[in-house]
Amino acid sequence: MALRPVQLNIKAVDGLAVGRFWAEALGWNLFRPGVTTYVGPSADLVWPDPVAVGIDVVPVPEPKSTKKNRVHLDLASTSAAHQAELVARLKALGATPVDVGQGDVPFTVLADPEGNEFCVLEPREIHRDTGPIAVMVVDCADPHAMARFWDAAIDWPLHEVTDDHALFRSPEDTGPYLEFLRTPDVKTVPDRIHLDLLPYPGDDKEAEVTRLRALGATDLDLGQGDVPWTCLTDPEGHEFCVLAPA
Repeated sequence: MALRPVQLNIKAVDGLAVGRFWAEALGWNLFRPGVTTYVGPSADLVWPDPVAVGIDVVPVPEPKSTKKNRVHLDLASTSAAHQAELVARLKALGATPVDVGQGDVPFTVLADPEGNEFCVLEPREIHRDTGPIAVMVVDCADPHAMARFWDAAIDWPLHEVTDDHALFRSPEDTGPYLEFLRTPDVKTVPDRIHLDLLPYPGDDKEAEVTRLRALGATDLDLGQGDVPWTCLTDPEGHEFCVLAPA
């Protein structure tokens, strides 16, 4: 049994506008399969994508709080000129510079049209083949504890764990990295962005959920009602969902 991250779920008041922003930002395509807006790299709707982790924008009535998201995207660049060009293009699309206490750093921190923070990284060799999304970053207090839980929860191999971060990537060593990054701030509000996990064909979703609970995951009631997915939190309270196989 195994689970794989297949998409980032972003809550938005105007899901279509936020979806359009991210489609333009990543050079991907936008699809409206239902009430959500899905953004992925394929010309036609391919779900789950075999390489990329897609973005699924879900409409909600509540705007983002003033608190910094504890999950964000890091975008890749290939040169200093490309980084500057990308930042300028993103601003033209509606992104705004934000100060999250980053100080003097080589990357640029921006927010999408509804205030979701993300970074445009300086060129890094490790990100040369990730595609436009270099890293999906989750703030945490204890990277070692997150490494233990998520290494058992998903089939992405653990590449590195230190006191500062835990780093995962897909078994094919393609697409973005998943990083649990040690930060001093404490989680106080529900995450605006979370991971959605999917069982492989033939695997039992409920058995996977039971396995996650045994690893330390906790059931989460967001008022979702009777839905085919299951909402959980990891041992530090990060929300995530286990989707039903397609």
